[in-house]
Formats: sequence, structure tokens, C-alpha cells
Amino acid sequence: MVVMAGGDGLEVDGRRIPITNLEKVLYPETGTRKFEVVDYYSRIADVMLPHLAGRPITRKRWPNGVESMPFFEKDLPASAPDWLERFGEQHSKRVITYPLASSQADLVWFGQMAALELHTPQWRVPATEGSAPKADRLVLDLDPGPDVPLSQCAEVALMIRDMLSAAGLTAFPVTSGGKGLHLYARFDRPVSPDAARTVAKQIATSLAASHPAEITATMSKSIRTGKVFIDWSQNSGSKTTLAPYSMRGRDQPWVAAPRTWDELTDPDIGQLLFHEVLERVAAEGDLLRDLDDAHGPDDTAGADDTEELDPDAVAAAAATAAPVANPVVSLGEYRRKRDADKTPEPFGDEAHRERGDDTDIGAGPIFVIQEHHARRLHYDFRLERDGVLVSWAVPKNLPDDPGQNRLAVHTEDHPMDYADFEGDIPAGEYGGGHVEIWDRGTYETEKWRENEVIVRLHGERVQGRYALIKTGDKNWLAHLMSDEPRPILPDSLKDPRPMLATDESIENLDGRDWAFEGKWDGYRILVRYIDGDFRLTSRSGIDMTADFPQLRSIADDLGLIDVVLDGEVVALDASGRTNFTLLAARNTTDDDLTLKLYIFDILFLNGTSLLRRPWSQRRELLEELAPAFARSTHAEVPPLLDGPGRAAVAHSREQGYEGVVAKRRTSTYQQGRRTTQWLKQKNWSDIEVVIGGYRPGRGNRSDTIGSLLLGLPEETGLRYVGRVGTGFTDAQLRSLAAELEPLRIKTCPFVDKLDRPVASSAVWVLPKIVGEVRFMDWTTTGHLRHPSWRGIRRDKLPGDL
Repeated sequence: MVVMAGGDGLEVDGRRIPITNLEKVLYPETGTRKFEVVDYYSRIADVMLPHLAGRPITRKRWPNGVESMPFFEKDLPASAPDWLERFGEQHSKRVITYPLASSQADLVWFGQMAALELHTPQWRVPATEGSAPKADRLVLDLDPGPDVPLSQCAEVALMIRDMLSAAGLTAFPVTSGGKGLHLYARFDRPVSPDAARTVAKQIATSLAASHPAEITATMSKSIRTGKVFIDWSQNSGSKTTLAPYSMRGRDQPWVAAPRTWDELTDPDIGQLLFHEVLERVAAEGDLLRDLDDAHGPDDTAGADDTEELDPDAVAAAAATAAPVANPVVSLGEYRRKRDADKTPEPFGDEAHRERGDDTDIGAGPIFVIQEHHARRLHYDFRLERDGVLVSWAVPKNLPDDPGQNRLAVHTEDHPMDYADFEGDIPAGEYGGGHVEIWDRGTYETEKWRENEVIVRLHGERVQGRYALIKTGDKNWLAHLMSDEPRPILPDSLKDPRPMLATDESIENLDGRDWAFEGKWDGYRILVRYIDGDFRLTSRSGIDMTADFPQLRSIADDLGLIDVVLDGEVVALDASGRTNFTLLAARNTTDDDLTLKLYIFDILFLNGTSLLRRPWSQRRELLEELAPAFARSTHAEVPPLLDGPGRAAVAHSREQGYEGVVAKRRTSTYQQGRRTTQWLKQKNWSDIEVVIGGYRPGRGNRSDTIGSLLLGLPEETGLRYVGRVGTGFTDAQLRSLAAELEPLRIKTCPFVDKLDRPVASSAVWVLPKIVGEVRFMDWTTTGHLRHPSWRGIRRDKLPGDL
């Protein structure tokens, strides 16, 4: 009950509360004054207090109104009344004393302090001192991106309601009083904040995977246009959310208002003002009465510490969505390596939350870089993730130039309070030496996968987008990603052409100046993956992306961002050798065919052109990335052949390779040029030819092709070089006949006069199809001796020969 106490005070539930500046306008746009705020919190107390009970309250205050600068307040000021219940929580360096709200007087005092927003965690103060807090609620914050209406948030909320229902949880919607919507669910048995956060993350990432055009689970604002961001992080033990029924410090006095599910189907749904909420409560009571009514502060104490909510229940409800790998949080390895009696390092076993939340909601998790003078100076880079600091040792610190790539060695997870650690680890202990903080701040996660992490750092000394790419068991590459618009990508790489080798013996080359690679029996292919666009291009510039759908997974498998690679697509036979005949005869839906992209050069990586780098540097980078390529089913970096040239050739013949390519170690990448910086030596002769006609078959080939008539394009026209009738499978012959049928013409396309027996029975075709044959040598008349068909070259046109 509120009564006037005379003078400048109010008496509420027997508590006298000094009241000042009641006529001050706190919301200029609507003229809402301070006394109306105090009156709202007094009248809403009956329905609001059950949702605040036992929860530490962080206040966001606007003493001079919402057009002024607000501030967060955790610690109670010295002037706070003695009767206000308190909870002291040990943070990394001090105890913070939070208020708890249990009476109408408490809320009136908050209103007097212009604490327009009240923020609470999803856990309650444990009844037993020192016990870990347990979450009794799940919350998901649905935040609309630019130009996204509240109704779209409501549609996402309805999806989440159904997922939670399938997992046995009841959902409660609350329009946030800002732009979006909060969705709560009650845990019948409280769980750890980590378990609650895991469930929330599973929901968010599953929905983002199944509805990528409408939903994102990534905090980065750059990718939220047109989407609803599901913020799952507020279930962390260190995070808070605007409490139900709290006012909001926006232009107008909107409120975090509970809503019905029927209201969420209204396309014109909007936020509610404080007087509207009071009217609804008077008519309908508390729509959240079933969210918190049965829980009291003591309930969490009796919960079995070993019992957690199984996120698989939620995963099963999202069976159509992409699975999400959640890292295992454990400090076991960290503690095994250290003696608590000898080192001043924290051990993460204090009964407190890992860190405070001194910034606005959604500010992001923290990162820290510590300068570590151990046996060798290095820098420890740590990212807050699921209650621990995921850590890498970076010998030369994070790169400050997009042209650099730095080694980062993954180490054991560290406790959250290590983020504040500075001091000396005794000599002889693990990591002995001086540690000091070099930089710290917050970060946003763009991608977090087992083999790839992309974050945007907001520190005092380090800012920008960083990619961490796993290349081995513990080795990663750290790369600063350029945010420039992309003149960085050379125009020539927008339609890349491969560097070509000159036919010349390599047997007398040494292994000091030259490196040796196998020559593979396949299609030369350039892989271009820029801004999410994946493209495969042949040596002649033909787009072959659709020809090899199996290779589309390479970009995700590699975990690389913006890359141009040079390689050879090959088909492997049962013995593991490349087989061009299998490749040429393939069907794009043939799942039994083993396709590989043999990668032997890298031209561009993450904003940096490598065209002017010597081959030795490009190869070194390629070998650093080789373990990442090895994770792909369809990508591989073949090893180099031992020199000198004579030994490389002998090895290639033993292994059945097509030949050897020798590359000068100092050679830059000269696009589209045939150069003597690269040499090739084949183990047998292959030639690319144009089909100018065919002779019908006889005997068992009477209904198909007997032999193909082949030519080479010259300035004067198509020169006849002979015919080939071996090396075909029956399926190839049928396919060739069907492909040549619409190309039939009446006149001979060859400039030569063919022998009468050949010409008299020939069927002429438009010379459009390029094929490859293997042969022994040339006859004295300029024809192929003992040719054998290998297949159609889909990657080439007649003009390329």
C-alpha cells in the first residue's frame, strides 16, 4: 500500500521512501514525468515481483531523462535504504552488492532512482551459500535486423514455441519494449546456466540453418539485414535480460509486455506503452503466472547438481535443421598441468559468475591477449566461449596486415577469471614466467566451427575481423581479414587462367633450383571461391561448376574464406591411379566414381594476391593448409617428387603417372602464359583432336560408330590426322553417336583429300567436339600411329588447340 508520508516522501508497505523531482519529464516525446514512472512501478508490483524474486538486479538509470546519457548500475549506492535485501557476489577482483526485489517498496525506490530498466539473470540466488546458481528459465531474445517488422519476430517465436513444446517446455512471449521480442520457457527442474545456454544455442543455430534467409544466430550486424537475430547468449550465467514488466529507456515509455499467442498472429502487432500494460493487467492478470509462480529462491538448492537438461531433446525437435557441434567445456587439462599450491594462476573453482556485464545487453563475450614471457616470448589469445576461455598461443601475436598469416597453437581451455590474471608464474612450473595483459575487449562471432573460427575483435589495440583456420592437430593459422571493398582481388583473377608448362626434357634438372610434381591425368581446373561464390573454371575459361557437383563441398570442407586455387580434377581407378577414360565417361550423378581435386598452387587467399610471390612461398603456404585440405573428401595436396629430374621421371613411370612437371622455385605465377619457368615431360604421347566425322560400324558395331575421323585445326582449316577405333566402351560409343547426330553436315570439314575408302562411307559432322587420344608416334603421311581413344575434353574448344 502507498500512502503520502508528508513533505517529500512516500510510505509504502511501512517503508518511508524520500521522493524528489516528481515533475521531471523523463520521456520528452510523450511528456511522461517521473511521478508516472513511480506510480507505474507501484501499481505493477503484484505481477512483476514473482519474476524478479531471488534474482540480482542490474539497473539502467536515466536521472535526466531518456534523451540524456544513461548508465548501468550494479553495486548498490551507500545511500540505498537498509531494508533493501542484498546479495553479494564475488567477481574477479571485488564483491559486487546487488539489490533483490521482494516488495512494492523496492520497486518504488527503483522508480525514484530513475531506474527505468531492470535487468536480471535467468538464475536465482542459491539458498546455500557457495552453491553454484541454477537457471530456472530459458530466454531467447529475438532482435529484428534493419527493415524487419515485429511480425517477423512473432513468426520466428511461433516456430520456437513448437520446438520447445516438442521438447516438453512451455513458451511465454514478451514484446521487449524495444524493437523485438523475448521468449521465455520454464524449467521444471533448474539446470546449470551452461546447460540452458546450450539448449538456447541449439534452438537458434538449428533454426538459422533451416531458415538462412530469414534467421541468423550470429551477432555480427553486417549479416542481419532482413533477418531476425536469435540471441541465445543471454542464458549465460554472466548475462542479464530486461525483466518482464520493466519499462524501457526508449523515446516512448514502452514496456516488456507479456502477450498471448493469438496476438503474435496479428500482422500489425506492436510494442505496448506502460498505461496499456496496466489496463491489460487489470483486465487479464499476469499472463506469465505459470512461468515463475512455483519457484522460490530456495528451490534451486535442492536440485541435483549432476542433473542437466539434455539438449538432444531440443535437437530431436529440430530434426530437419543442420546439426551444431557444441564444444566440450572442461578445465581438467588446465588443472592437471598446474599446482594450485605453487602458482598464483586462478583455477576457476570460485562460486561466482565468471564476469560481470558492465555493457548494454548483447555487447558480446570478451577476448584477451596476454603477453607471456615464458621460455620464449609469445602471446596468448583467449576467447570467451561457453564459460571458459578458448586459448591459442601465438608466437608473433595476431597479424596486423591482411598479407600476413601467423601460426597459432591451440592450448587447453582456461577459466574465465584468467582474463584478469597478471603476475609471475614461478620458474619450473608450467608456463613459468611473467604474464601481463596486452589487450582486451569484446568480440562478435561470425562463425565457430571445429576447424574454422571467424570473429570481429573490439579491443583497445586490436580491432578487426580475424579468421583462425585449423591446419593440423593443434596448429592453426591466424589471419586478419580485409574489410576493404575488393580491388584487392586482381581483375585477372575474376576470370583466371592457369600458367602453362613448356614441353621439354627435365631429366638433367637439379633439385636445388627446381621442384618436381606429378603430371596428372585429368582436367586442369581453377577453383574460385570469393564472397561465397564457388566456381570451377577450365584452362580455356569454360565454367565447369555444374560438371562436378561433388566438388561444391570443398569450400565448406576447407574452412577457407576467399581463395583461388589451381589444380587438376581426376578420377581414380580401383588401384588409386588417375584414369582419364573414367573421368571423360563419367556421369555427374555417378556416386561410385572417386573424384579428387589435386591442388598444386594457390593464387589468392583472404584478400591477398599471391601471383607475385615465388613458387616456394606459395608452396609453403599450401603445405601449411594441407591438413585442412585433407579433411575434404574431394581435395588433396599431392606430395612433391624427390629430385633430381631423372629420379622424378623414374618414380613417375613406376607409379604410372602421366608425366612430371618441373617448376623453378623462384617462379612467379604468370596467368595464361606458357613459360620455360615451368617444364613438363610426358611418359607417353597424348594429343587433343577435333572430331570431323565418323565411319559407321560393322559386325557387332553395325548399329553404332566404327571409328572417329580426327583433325587438328590450322590456319587453312581442319587437317586430317587419321582415325581412331579402339579404346571405346559400348556406353561411350552410344553416347558419342547420340551427341554427334545433331551435328551431321553434308560436306567434308577437312581441307585434305581423304582416301576414297574412308571418304566414301564417312558421316561428316560439324567440328565442335574436342577429344583426346593416346598414340605411339606419327606416320610418314602425318597420321597418328596406333591411336587409342581416351575421351571427350569437355574443358576445351577447337580454338584452344
